[in-house]
Amino acid sequence: MDRNRKWVPGFGAVLLIFLSHTTSALEVPLDPKVLEGLPQPPTITLQSPKDYIFDPRENIVIHCEAKGKPHPSFSWTRNGTHFDVEKDSKVLMKPGSGTLVIDISGEKAEAYEGTYQCTAHNEHGTAVSNSIFIRQSRSPLWSKERNEAIVVQMGVSLVLQCRPPAGLPPPVIFWMDNNFQRLPLDKRVSQALNGDLYFSNVLPEDTRNDYICYARFPHTQTIQQKQPISVTVLDNSPDGERRPGFMTPLGITSTKMVLRGETLELECIADGLPTPEISWQKDGGELPSSRMSFYNFKKTLKVSDVNEADAGDYRCTATNKLGTAQHIIKVSVKAAPFWVSAPRNLILAPNETGILTCRVNGEPKPKISWFVNGVPIENAPEDHSRKVDGDTVILSYVQTGSSAVYQCNASNEFGYLLANAFVNVLAEAPRVLTPPNRVYQVIANNPALLHCASFGSPIPTITWFKDSQTSVKNGDPYVIHENGTLEIHVAQPLHSGKYTCIASNNLGIKENHVYLEVKEPTRILKQPEYKDVHRGMSAVFECKVKHDPSLIPTVIWLKDNGELPDDERFDVDVDSLTIRDVTDEDEGTYTCIQNTTLDQDSASAMLTVVEPTPTPAIVYGNPDPPTDLELTDQTERSVQLTWTPGDEHNSPTQKFLIQYEDLLHQPGVWVNLTDAPGTSTTVQLKLSPYVYYSFRVLALNGVGYSQPSQPSSQYRTNPSAPDENPSDVQGVGTKPGNLVISWTPLTGFLANGPGLEYKVQWRQKDVDEDWSSETVANVSQFVVSGTPTYVPYEIKVQALNDYGSGPEPEVVIGYSGEDLPLSAPDSVQVMVHNSTLAEVHWEPVSFQSVRGKLQGYKVYFRRIRGLHETEDTEQQEQVLTFSGNRSEGRLPGLQPYSLYNLTIRVLNIKGEGPPSPSKTFETPEGVPGPPSFLNVVNPGLDSLTLEWGPPMNNNGRLTGYTLKYQPVNNTNELGPVKVINFLANETTITLGNLNSSMLYKFYMSAKTIKGSGPIITEEAFTAMDTTRTQPTVEMGKGPTEPPHPTSPITQSPHPPFHKVPPVGPAFGKVNTSTLEDGAVISWDYFGHHKNVYVEYVVENSKEDWKRELVNGSHWHMIKGLKPGTSYKVRVVARDPADPTVHSTDEVLVAVPAVPSRQVDIATQGWFIGLMCAIALLILVLLIVCFIKRNKGGKYPVKEKEDAHQDPEIQPMKEDDGTFGEYSDTEDHKPLKGSRTPSNGTVRRDESDDSLVDYGEGGDGQFNEDGSFIGQYSGKKEKDTHEGNESSEAPSPVNAMNSFV
Repeated sequence: MDRNRKWVPGFGAVLLIFLSHTTSALEVPLDPKVLEGLPQPPTITLQSPKDYIFDPRENIVIHCEAKGKPHPSFSWTRNGTHFDVEKDSKVLMKPGSGTLVIDISGEKAEAYEGTYQCTAHNEHGTAVSNSIFIRQSRSPLWSKERNEAIVVQMGVSLVLQCRPPAGLPPPVIFWMDNNFQRLPLDKRVSQALNGDLYFSNVLPEDTRNDYICYARFPHTQTIQQKQPISVTVLDNSPDGERRPGFMTPLGITSTKMVLRGETLELECIADGLPTPEISWQKDGGELPSSRMSFYNFKKTLKVSDVNEADAGDYRCTATNKLGTAQHIIKVSVKAAPFWVSAPRNLILAPNETGILTCRVNGEPKPKISWFVNGVPIENAPEDHSRKVDGDTVILSYVQTGSSAVYQCNASNEFGYLLANAFVNVLAEAPRVLTPPNRVYQVIANNPALLHCASFGSPIPTITWFKDSQTSVKNGDPYVIHENGTLEIHVAQPLHSGKYTCIASNNLGIKENHVYLEVKEPTRILKQPEYKDVHRGMSAVFECKVKHDPSLIPTVIWLKDNGELPDDERFDVDVDSLTIRDVTDEDEGTYTCIQNTTLDQDSASAMLTVVEPTPTPAIVYGNPDPPTDLELTDQTERSVQLTWTPGDEHNSPTQKFLIQYEDLLHQPGVWVNLTDAPGTSTTVQLKLSPYVYYSFRVLALNGVGYSQPSQPSSQYRTNPSAPDENPSDVQGVGTKPGNLVISWTPLTGFLANGPGLEYKVQWRQKDVDEDWSSETVANVSQFVVSGTPTYVPYEIKVQALNDYGSGPEPEVVIGYSGEDLPLSAPDSVQVMVHNSTLAEVHWEPVSFQSVRGKLQGYKVYFRRIRGLHETEDTEQQEQVLTFSGNRSEGRLPGLQPYSLYNLTIRVLNIKGEGPPSPSKTFETPEGVPGPPSFLNVVNPGLDSLTLEWGPPMNNNGRLTGYTLKYQPVNNTNELGPVKVINFLANETTITLGNLNSSMLYKFYMSAKTIKGSGPIITEEAFTAMDTTRTQPTVEMGKGPTEPPHPTSPITQSPHPPFHKVPPVGPAFGKVNTSTLEDGAVISWDYFGHHKNVYVEYVVENSKEDWKRELVNGSHWHMIKGLKPGTSYKVRVVARDPADPTVHSTDEVLVAVPAVPSRQVDIATQGWFIGLMCAIALLILVLLIVCFIKRNKGGKYPVKEKEDAHQDPEIQPMKEDDGTFGEYSDTEDHKPLKGSRTPSNGTVRRDESDDSLVDYGEGGDGQFNEDGSFIGQYSGKKEKDTHEGNESSEAPSPVNAMNSFV
């Protein structure tokens, strides 16, 4: 339980008059776990009442229970002397208790009447109970008497006396007749407080002979009756009307004494004719209406819980039409002793000081007596640490072993009070009694109480921490109560978290953790609305609630504050109530109550049932503007805006737009602030300081926005210091010797107040000097002059206004202005890797000489001349930039067999430094370029003459030429390859023994000691009129070129560390060849990008380009193209680290249509035999043949051809060197002697320089004898033989005639 601090805590409090050091009273906790380990003097916990009236038919039980450590022993006194319980066999004391049970059966109960007192004792003190006065209840018989019959005239007053025997306790009186029916009472006939029956005037109907007074004794539950009284009313001489007079009390005045706290009972009974009316008043004051009540037809006035203010003169007035009578009752209030401040148990540490007070009041003033362990204090052993002063006992510098129980007795003539209070001298380390890890849950904006009940001696000091870090101090919003409880007046979500209370004294420290969860309040967002519903229709009341996610609400619907009818027409959903088939009985008020474990919200609406009317056409319109804008939960930085939605006009509200007007800075300008869902009617708005806000709300439905609502009341936020500093703070020098500090200024809202300025601070980094500062007006930059060249500075910019400074700004590093570098790189060395790639190394310059931020190094290089040339033919100088602090770089794209020189410069933002000494180097020989031309002249029937020119770039010493050629038949099949080598000075040849009317393809390349260069191709017929004279230069190997021992282009095996764009175009020529359902694309590429893609799209299509990644090859096959369709194709190179994208020109590729292959049934032998055998079916079969030929069809092998997407490969016969026959009926089989796998793909593991990499087709291969295998698909052949295509299957004869 919580501690009770009675006096001022701590050692520094001042006690007037008596002493200078006191301590707080500490109540012993009731926690059994705490009590187990604590010594404690006895404490009376249960005792019988002071006045105990027992029923003689039952045992007497006198209670006396006490606690203490060790458990106390008990003893009793009776009538002031020791009562030896063990000597009386009729008396039993309960084990472990002081309660007495007295068996009075068969004994005289009067023998045990008297005054008893219980004593509880242990080694730490003695406690005593109240004096308990034991009396036997009594219900004596009525004394024998004979009642005379009473005869009276009508109209006179009459009193029938009861006078019951004195019982203990007093009996309850009531009047009845012989039939045990209560006699009727009214303002004329009434029963007085003493039980007598009063008649203000008698009537003939009062005549009866059975007026019987009964007395009921509560303890014995017995009823005694008086002898019946006979009353006869005569009307022969009735009494006339008369003024009121009092029957009781008699006289003009009377007195009444009442004890404080009891009930004051005053009565006035008057006679008179007509019957008087009674009224009451208090002279000089008002009756206490809250504690006052009238009984017995206003003849009795009762005032409960009497206090001193109730004393005075009470006037009762009896009134009838003939006059009035008055009586004054003078009331005095006395008081038995009552507590003002009862003494409380004290737990003191050694050498502490404490006070016991016994403050009582009463009338007359009570006398106070002190006892120690049941002995009058004046007779107790002397204790110098104890001082008695009236109602106070002062204990100074108590010592261990001085524990005792003190009794205070206050008495006067009306009673007494007795209180026990122990003083327990303990030395105990703190204990926290509140259970650990308790979770407190409260609703936002409500108080939160976090308990930290503790115990210890000396009294522990309580401190609180939030989240184990922040110390919680007394002050808004926290209050730490004396008992250690932490109170948060208005809990907010930010107050949620872990709280730690620490109880400490000089003997130790104990901590306890509790948790606070602040929940969002439960609010009904969409309230039920008033409904006018036609009879027989459905009514829907919405009740949408917003609640904390961790609290699950339960919904209760009421009708007219009662439960809903048990009717299946009432359907309760999560957020609505639906009433189907509405009847007149359904009218009423429906209330939705949303309950959670912590709070609730409710809303009501009325349902009215009306007669059906024709349904009007639904008209949709803009919503009406919201109304009743209200601002609540107002704080410095936020406010809650609530509104009432307008009519939706048959289109549900989608959202609400909240706007504000700044009446201080931009009056008349409304700015959108936020929006809220269409089901919401409230929103929490975040505000800025120093703004005069006015809000308005617009509703949006499917038709459009409503008109704006009327503006809300104005809400002004107070100015404050800026919440943030300028952003994007930078320090950059624009020229040598300066530093420009710039920032993005705060907007008007962020200024938070008038007088916005900026405090600019700077100092040189890593230099021991103070900050320089300058305060500037609302600008965006400040220039610092006279700075060293390119040194780092620490920079801060802080916002200020008239109300203070912004938060401590972050430090930003900036640099002063740069100058041109002073030094050039040293030790320049060049290593040549191959004929086109060199690597340059240098010694980086010192940091000081850069005089700015190092951007990198620029390498300037120029080709002076070729090594085979005698005169310089300098070309344009090239530049490569290597970023960062580099010491090497690669120079790609060099021209073989050439002389170069280079210089290097260091680069900063300001510019370039001086050049390094010039360095020359040579590149070795490389493969030559293609011959400058290849012409076919003087074609004959069996001969052709070829002429060619030397390469434009020899790239070394030319050693000769290589010519390769092969025939091409009219089905684009290639014949065997023949090779002829020439010397360097030969540039013409006449080829003889050629087939007439045959197309030949020629491949010519030049050679150096490094190998053959790129080929140049030409095609020509032996017939004069078909010779083509326009050469085609192919940059790289094609699928028709025989394999070379080395590649014509030498590339660096590793890309350079720095991305350098290629010199000249990245791509060479692009070649294409088509298949039945695809195309083969080949190209030359000189760039460094790792990711090369082939992209294609249908011509004149708006679709996106499709992309396929090429894995390091110079050719790619596109599969799955639609026959008979033209595609645009391009090759693109990208690198994620380089934004430059290289692309070829778009190439148009036309995929040929697939010819229809039909079976000519007429050429089948089995069909001819069948016609001879079955003559009757000839006509039918001819008709079937005619239909099938016109309908068309495909060979079954077409499915296999579709499954193999690669083009068909044509074998050559090894025995005679002739071309193999073409047949549609054959499956795709591996070529004999070829290196094509069974799946139709080309293996590339034999050579990286295969024709597949560089040629026109993707699947061509050479046989072991060097003959080229594969379908020739050049554009020229396709055009030439286009007319030979037929829908009919080629016959073996046609296939043989193709090479005649």
